[in-house]
Amino acid sequence: MAFKIMSLSDAAAERISEIIEESDKPVIGVRVGVKNAGCAGMAYTLDYVTEPVAGDDHVSDKGVDVYVEPKATMFLLGTVMDFEQSKMSSGFTFRNPNQTGACGCGESVQLKPADLKAIAEARAGS
Repeated sequence: MAFKIMSLSDAAAERISEIIEESDKPVIGVRVGVKNAGCAGMAYTLDYVTEPVAGDDHVSDKGVDVYVEPKATMFLLGTVMDFEQSKMSSGFTFRNPNQTGACGCGESVQLKPADLKAIAEARAGS
């Protein structure tokens, strides 16, 4: 069994399906990445995908497709993408084991590269 870079909650998969269905242009999934931003250092990025970008990692989970920018892969290993709604806001969230902190306003996070040795040991033990 191949190791997935990230996985999706049911709510995230449902919202991505809605995005694909409601789009005016042909959308096949979403692309997740990270960029330098905010007071904590990094922010997640999310874009529509109309066709796969060469070199992106592809995650297919719960019937939807997510593409991960190559430079983001090491920061996203083990992440669960979720979609949360409240009275005041809605949006995708990321439960990321590589996150070491966040800014107070919630706009940016501190991320460290995944510990590949620990991941390899965990996979070997399972």
